[in-house]
Amino acid sequence: MTTARLAPRTALFLPASNPRAIAKARGLDADMVILDLEDAVRDDAKAEARAAAVAAVAEGFGHRLCAIRINGVESGEHAADLDAVAASICDFVVVPKVETVADAAVIADATAKPLLAMIETPLGVLSAADIAAVSGVGGLIAGVNDLRATLGIAAGAGREGLSLSLQTIVLAARASAVWAIDGVFNALDDIEGLAAECRHGRALGFDGKSLIHPNQIEPAARAFGPSDRELADAQALIEAATGGAERFGDRMIEAMHVAQARALIERNRR
Repeated sequence: MTTARLAPRTALFLPASNPRAIAKARGLDADMVILDLEDAVRDDAKAEARAAAVAAVAEGFGHRLCAIRINGVESGEHAADLDAVAASICDFVVVPKVETVADAAVIADATAKPLLAMIETPLGVLSAADIAAVSGVGGLIAGVNDLRATLGIAAGAGREGLSLSLQTIVLAARASAVWAIDGVFNALDDIEGLAAECRHGRALGFDGKSLIHPNQIEPAARAFGPSDRELADAQALIEAATGGAERFGDRMIEAMHVAQARALIERNRR
């Protein structure tokens, strides 16, 4: 499913059961707010959180995209979540641990919402290209915490062991022209570490980063947005291009590079 909307550079997860966090999110610069009904909500608060998410979406988040993350297909809350999302006016439904085409297709049909599929398991990674190609899927989100666990990677290890999985997710998304969103960074006070991971994610080809705290928004937006130097170079390239292969400064350019430059400038217009 190709979406005409700009991919979010920053997608902030919030517990749907936390009204203070939801109210605060309306004043934050995140591109997308994801109201979480799954891991962030206690089992005894699921029904209350579900109602709160629908109400919060109805109130709106200004210019920000809004999504609701539902509980997985194996959860007893799944059916009620589907009904709530279908009746809501959220922009997207986020689905955890998507592993099969059938799961993605059923949820997209049941909610009539564009679906952001979280790829969090080895089977999900191996099926990512097929999942991204499902009608109704608008993007893939790397679920790095669960991927680490299911791949047997130590929690404190770097991203080397995730590299193949992350690149596979990006390849799958690009093959179907859908979004690719990098996974969360858990160390809330390590802003330098976050920035480094964002740079790594952008280098892999991800569109943006999923986040778990407001203080992560600005570093992630800066890393996934074009710099002033990149923008100036893109504008100069567009103005210099006359068609076909030609020299621009110290490099050769052609129509593909002009298209990339225009996309970079468009991405900065928010």
